[in-house]
Amino acid sequence: MIPEIGEAGQEKLKKAKVLVAGAGGLGSPICIYLAAAGVGTIRLVDQDTVDLSNLNRQILHGQGDIHRPKVQSARDRLAGLNEAVTIEIHQQTISEESIDSLVESCDLIVDALDNIATRYLLNKAAITHQLPFFHGAVRGFEGRAMTIIPGRTPCLRCMYHGEVPKEKFPVIGVAPAVIGSIQATEVIKYLVGMGEMLTGRMLIYDGMSMEFREFKVHKNPQCDHCGEK
Repeated sequence: MIPEIGEAGQEKLKKAKVLVAGAGGLGSPICIYLAAAGVGTIRLVDQDTVDLSNLNRQILHGQGDIHRPKVQSARDRLAGLNEAVTIEIHQQTISEESIDSLVESCDLIVDALDNIATRYLLNKAAITHQLPFFHGAVRGFEGRAMTIIPGRTPCLRCMYHGEVPKEKFPVIGVAPAVIGSIQATEVIKYLVGMGEMLTGRMLIYDGMSMEFREFKVHKNPQCDHCGEK
């Protein structure tokens, strides 16, 4: 039992089912800390396989996992960490056709992805199904995180507008470690009902200057995901 949350809080974690979208740089620390905390079920979705270039930041996987599906490698690592946690794995692409079945019966959604288009799908699904959505993103030595509660807070689409072109960008492994840990912290706080959430504000991390800052995000009444239609 974690003393800070008590038996009641630990029981809430045990009963929770969390969807983690992505088993890469962000998904690694998120899953590790949620499993270590005793979250009962982690539903992990990723279509990719492990590559040597992933290992500097995707700490769920090792050299022996190269060419294996990431969800399988992650399941084995997490089972070794906490055998009491159920790891549901889905090696598939998140799409308009699959998203509803993937979020079914989950209590919340965690964004551990690397492209805005799929994040939009998660954001919209969170609003449709009234599920809290925990956003995180990294680039280089930088990262950001925000928590979205449908019906109460601005959503991801309130802040980002239009389509963003696909691009590859470098990430140093410590950046997703910081942001993923923040996302896991937000999930645990939400599930046990403790602390102040990152709602209506985006937290920005700059590893080069070692500074955190934040800015307020306002709800857009014309948002095509959460606005008044």
